[in-house]
Amino acid sequence: MEQQLDYAAVRAAAGRIAGAIRPAAVVPAAEGVWYALEYLQHTGSFKARGARNFLAAHHRAGTLPDTGVTIASGGNAGLACAWAARAQGVPATVFLPANAPRVKVERLRGYGAEVRLVGDRYADALAACEEFAAASGALASHAYDHPLIAAGAGTLLDEIRAALPGLDTVVVAVGGGGLFAGIATAAREHGVRVVAAEPENSRALNAALEAGRVVDVAVDSVAGDSLGATRVSADALAAARHEGVRSVLVPDPAITAARRALWEEHRIVVEAGAATALAALRTAPQPLGERVAVVLCGANTDPGDLTAPGI
Repeated sequence: MEQQLDYAAVRAAAGRIAGAIRPAAVVPAAEGVWYALEYLQHTGSFKARGARNFLAAHHRAGTLPDTGVTIASGGNAGLACAWAARAQGVPATVFLPANAPRVKVERLRGYGAEVRLVGDRYADALAACEEFAAASGALASHAYDHPLIAAGAGTLLDEIRAALPGLDTVVVAVGGGGLFAGIATAAREHGVRVVAAEPENSRALNAALEAGRVVDVAVDSVAGDSLGATRVSADALAAARHEGVRSVLVPDPAITAARRALWEEHRIVVEAGAATALAALRTAPQPLGERVAVVLCGANTDPGDLTAPGI
């Protein structure tokens, strides 16, 4: 099924997932700043949008096999894929390294997924996933690098605009770039600026912009569990090259401080990856805009360290 990432794809995605996802709540946070509370989404992150769009598009096209969908991901993408597959009534087979945390395995099984533990690295799980897809005919999904996944994520931008008239800037964390690519595609349609925030030591998009092509990067960040892609998608790099997009790097201490501030000031618990967007705003040397939305994109985290003594 041929797909491309453009605003028409984002609008089509909005139609497919309408009524199935939770529209984003947008709340005032400070003077000129609003939070988009996407961590309240089904499965705890924005990934539900892309997964639902991906499977719904294949279902409507008659290309969703009875053997269902498969993905290698123990994080937010795996949870979203399992949730979306259950909604479509097809099996989801999720591959994880054997050392994956038990809580992730149990959550995936709670969504009805068959979990297969392979090897001790993500690469091992991915290879097994690809082999399974080829042998079974299951539809292979991806955590971020697919136009349908990115277009689904991009539906968030129009919801923010509807809730916040006059929006001029949106700040979004970037890992592999699915959320960023979708949001930037929709934002460009409306003249909204995008700030792409990455940890200093997990900078796949920033490095690609610097190199002029997609490159592999090392990952060593407190936000690496959700922003730890070693390379960004080609769609994300293309979106970042447009006028109105700014790439920003933030240090880990600023990410940790932003995450704690969300808890202490608002009783909001998010992943370090989600706090990266707020960290970019808090460390900016000058205001990023007059009406700025910060996307708080996921909350699949252990909140224990927020209240632990001495932290």
